[in-house]
Amino acid sequence: MARYLVLIVFALVNAYPIVWMIMNSFKSEREFAVNPFGFPKEMVLENYVDAWEIANFGVLFRNSAFVVMTATVITVLIGALASYFLSRFEFKTNKLLYTFFIFGMLIPIHATLVPMFILMRNLGLLDTSVTLLFPYTAFHLPITIFILTSFMKAFPKEIEESAIMDGSGIFRIFWSIILPMSRPALATVIILNFIYNWNEFSFALVLINEPSLQTLPLGLANFAGQFTTNYGAQMAGLTMSLVPIVVFYLFFEKNIVKGMTAGAVKG
Repeated sequence: MARYLVLIVFALVNAYPIVWMIMNSFKSEREFAVNPFGFPKEMVLENYVDAWEIANFGVLFRNSAFVVMTATVITVLIGALASYFLSRFEFKTNKLLYTFFIFGMLIPIHATLVPMFILMRNLGLLDTSVTLLFPYTAFHLPITIFILTSFMKAFPKEIEESAIMDGSGIFRIFWSIILPMSRPALATVIILNFIYNWNEFSFALVLINEPSLQTLPLGLANFAGQFTTNYGAQMAGLTMSLVPIVVFYLFFEKNIVKGMTAGAVKG
């Protein structure tokens, strides 16, 4: 019983900021000042209109959706291929190569901001629609490879041996057998990539200056600077930016814990 009480308290503590944000997104500036913690007495939908129109949320959503979905697909595809070869094939530099990838998890993002800016400037990729794809892919490949490799190592060799006897090649085995069997782990890395990329701010701030190419976190920061006293509009913007993450999580949540625990226990 005590365990459930602790879990309930923990859930309430984590859920309260979200509920507080949603409630205040419907309050006027005056009501927020006098009643910041209670339910709204009058629903002010203009906050959402202001956030959508003034902050140009349609463009921000489109930019974030393109960057996040593209980077996630690239990262998961490359990570799955690399994990397949690292986990299912034995070669001399296998462990060294795996260690090289995992070492990337230790590199702090902020230590690479200036080198990444210089690199993108020299390549002529600053303020382009593909600028953020490179750091997003590079920095999330290590955790993707770590989870998928641990999961794929648990597959019995007999599955591939039977497929080879039936005439299947390496890539046929990968697409038709390994990937479908890796769905729980794939769901885990997909949502990790999605959430990280959707919320990422540092690279977007350094590499993107063009307003028409800004992503949601950067656009929200600029919007908050314009509406320093209109907290209702700020909360409305934050609420709208949270919706895709919640929907995405609910879509994949059944496989997340399964993928994480299977990779940790069997790998």
